[in-house]
Amino acid sequence: MVGQRQTGATVLVVDDEPILRDTIEFNLRREGYEVLLASDGQQALDIARAHELDLIVLDIMLPGVDGLQVLRTLREESTVPVLLLSARGEEIDRVLGLELGADDYLTKPFAMRELVARARAMIRRSRILIEESSKEQPQGEPGARGTIVAGTVSIDPVARQVRVGGSLVDLKPKEFDLLIYLARHPGVVLSRDALLREVWGYAFPVDTRTIDVHIRGIRQKIEVDSSQPELIETVRGYGYRFATTGV
Repeated sequence: MVGQRQTGATVLVVDDEPILRDTIEFNLRREGYEVLLASDGQQALDIARAHELDLIVLDIMLPGVDGLQVLRTLREESTVPVLLLSARGEEIDRVLGLELGADDYLTKPFAMRELVARARAMIRRSRILIEESSKEQPQGEPGARGTIVAGTVSIDPVARQVRVGGSLVDLKPKEFDLLIYLARHPGVVLSRDALLREVWGYAFPVDTRTIDVHIRGIRQKIEVDSSQPELIETVRGYGYRFATTGV
């Protein structure tokens, strides 16, 4: 899990446990990041609104405004990547957090090296996506270049918009990133590890339900019947494939 240091990135760490919060801060600063700290949900929102952030490390269990409510509010205002922290007994909250728009989660207790590696990967991948989006800006009519159509689904990578039957659907940032990657590889069976590597930027094995939760969220928004998906097919025991029909 050793990677090149990245500087110029700002990370907000939100946790009400002082020792853990300070330990995370120490390890992220060693990576060259600027680190801001919050001990409760309202303080986290105030800081997020006042600074340009590259990543938020967000504990679910917080005093006052909890982490899930913070996440709900953030996703109404920002697309900044969010890494959730949760205790082992909070699986329902973790899944809800991913559905609300978190990019991934870590279960306490965790190895600090893994948190740093995930943070590094998420920040790097986010910057790559921003650069790719700026290069894709078309000349002339917005969305005129690179739009992907599959059946009634239209995906505009420049505007980061998805329409189903002409109606705009609201995908969370990482849901869109995952969908556009799948759609750009129609007919190709993509493993969960490959998707974590290409969409999340993880160059190391990760035990997470992140992919499956995000796929479920996408299906609920774009499939006619999410229980019998036609666009995003499951390849049992391996991964997913975007159907070639209509592409």
